[in-house]
Amino acid sequence: MDYVIEMLNITKEFPGIIANDNITLQVKKGEIHALLGENGAGKSTLMSVLFGLYIPEKGTIKVRGKEVKINNPNAANDLGIGMVHQHFKLVHNFSVLENIVLGVETVKNGFLKMDEAKKRIIELSKQYNLRVEPDAIIEDISVGMQQRVEILKMLYRENDILIFDEPTAVLTPQEIEELMKIMKRLVEEGKSIIFITHKLNEIKQVADRVSVLRKGKYIGTVDVANTSKEEMSEMMVGRKVIFDINKKEANIGETILSVKNLSINSKVHGKSAVNNVSFDLRKGEILCVAGIEGNGQTELVYALTGLLPVDGGEIFYKGENITHKSIRFRNSTGISHIPEDRHKHGLVLDFTLAENLVLQTYFLDQYQKHGFIDFKSRLKNAENMINQYDIRSGEGSITYVRSMSGGNQQKAIVAREVEKDPDVIIAVQPTRGLDVGAIEYIHNQLIKQRDMGRAVLLVSLELSEVLGISDRIVVMYEGEIVGDVNPSEVTQQELGLYMSGSKRGVGYERK
Repeated sequence: MDYVIEMLNITKEFPGIIANDNITLQVKKGEIHALLGENGAGKSTLMSVLFGLYIPEKGTIKVRGKEVKINNPNAANDLGIGMVHQHFKLVHNFSVLENIVLGVETVKNGFLKMDEAKKRIIELSKQYNLRVEPDAIIEDISVGMQQRVEILKMLYRENDILIFDEPTAVLTPQEIEELMKIMKRLVEEGKSIIFITHKLNEIKQVADRVSVLRKGKYIGTVDVANTSKEEMSEMMVGRKVIFDINKKEANIGETILSVKNLSINSKVHGKSAVNNVSFDLRKGEILCVAGIEGNGQTELVYALTGLLPVDGGEIFYKGENITHKSIRFRNSTGISHIPEDRHKHGLVLDFTLAENLVLQTYFLDQYQKHGFIDFKSRLKNAENMINQYDIRSGEGSITYVRSMSGGNQQKAIVAREVEKDPDVIIAVQPTRGLDVGAIEYIHNQLIKQRDMGRAVLLVSLELSEVLGISDRIVVMYEGEIVGDVNPSEVTQQELGLYMSGSKRGVGYERK
């Protein structure tokens, strides 16, 4: 058999956890091979071993039939292996062009030669339909665009074994379609792809074979065409997963959060990021703000949570004007925030789990004695939450959060925000990058909060999530609300038209 990659009997351990337990993975040349598993199943660890970020304790790796030692990413690159990481490895204040050539720059007489690189990048982006602006600065471009930069980085280095780690976690439905086409095109041109994911629809759409990992062990490899989504999810989770979301009729109460004519100027281009937005959020409902990334949802959430100042309009919470109130005021009076970027705004990665679980409450009497932190009560709080929310980590409450899987980091944030007993939960992309088991868990948590009479403002790009758990949907396009629809009366296609600006609801015509 002509395997381009063989990882044989790989074992990789970390303190308190065997991340990869005697795993064998064989990838054929010219195939899209999906690697499926829950968060913490060991998928990213296995690929980090292949990419030279980790050295395994046991096992051998063969590339194109030859046994190799991959001690660092440069060695992987030399073997033609490239990787797009789940959390992109880009320098934010560098341009697209600078990021792509970083480490493989062309230098003449001590000076950088960027013209040829730029020409080649433009050619590659046309060839693979990866539209990028070479001179744009990374922090000014959308997440979907950043991902294209990562793919171009691999193509520029002439890698022909490409690892995609959760590549669709941050993309809109349209960008996902685009990425699937790009992956197929890459394979047609003779490249081989390992595609880490836990989205079964996407595996069905593009993968040839799928290998499943569960809790660090190899479960099996199957042909995608002959295996149903239900069978794959059972291999992955070890039990049957309920795909349908069960929720009873909403018992909607009074308005608790009211946004009136809110306007916010964008920090990037000075234009209006949120333009004259008004809506009411009521107790006992899940109101979803849907839209393609970069249409003002992020700025809207930042204004509601106090992370950005408002340029016009007002925010009322329980009848009180909180437009200019502090973040701590909002946090401690009942507004919880599950942020879009769990690393940037949700957690302090080099703090322990126990410390992260009291980030907004450490100053309360229950966690301090005479101005000093009461470590016992903090640990007890962490143990309670770990048990209640099934947060898994190598060393319990003293685990550094950086070492936890994405799904367990997200569970920690959900636990912290829900346990504050809030009246309003603002949940932004709460299931981004999570597996079916964790998604099912978080959806159930949000519905449970709604049923307890709390108000949930959900911001999501996942159309199935938007239609599955919302009681009402408002769609944002270019900073404005263009529609207010009932999820039971709207189709995915229609929602897509609102999101792309092709359709507007009654009363939302352009003024």
